[in-house]
Amino acid sequence: MAKPAVILVGADKGGVGKTTVARTLIDYFGAHQTPTRAFDTESPRLLSSTLQALTDIGFLESAKKGQITFAVFHILGPSIASLEEIAETARVMGDANYFLVKNFINNTTFFDWDPATYNAYFKRIKGAEEISIPKLNEMAYEQVEVASVPFVSFVGNKGAKNEAANYSFVLRGYVRHWLGNVWGEYDRVKLVDLVAPKMESNVRQAAG
Repeated sequence: MAKPAVILVGADKGGVGKTTVARTLIDYFGAHQTPTRAFDTESPRLLSSTLQALTDIGFLESAKKGQITFAVFHILGPSIASLEEIAETARVMGDANYFLVKNFINNTTFFDWDPATYNAYFKRIKGAEEISIPKLNEMAYEQVEVASVPFVSFVGNKGAKNEAANYSFVLRGYVRHWLGNVWGEYDRVKLVDLVAPKMESNVRQAAG
């Protein structure tokens, strides 16, 4: 039986693109035939309080023992406050899989932090990896929202019920290119191998 895996996508600040990143993850795992279930919640200071609750109920201890695969996608916002969030999460993360996600949701240069300050925060969590989500063309993103479909459906010109649609060829191209870059980041950190190790393929090889 496969070990359960949980990915927490969060931040203590709103408007940093948590939902967008979560949607790319669902599309990514779907493309890799990895079944997923998504739960969307909204609460002030969600990440810190959730991690504390998971600590209190023994969830993080189970992850530490290898009974559960647990990863956190910490979506960083455009201010020093996002870096300060890292200090709070570092207290409870331990050896969990921790990804610091730079989500370039607009043209701001908020990631031009002072290198010394940046490194001081990023080094607080052992083994933390960085993921960069590039900016998606605003008009393309707006059209995906209007269509109310996953990114992959928009790229494939499919409607909400998988029927043929008539989305802009140009805007679909923007989304395709952007999503490819996002998935490239997930491939780089070997996200599928983390969530669904290739145990089944190894069994097939042994049987062959």
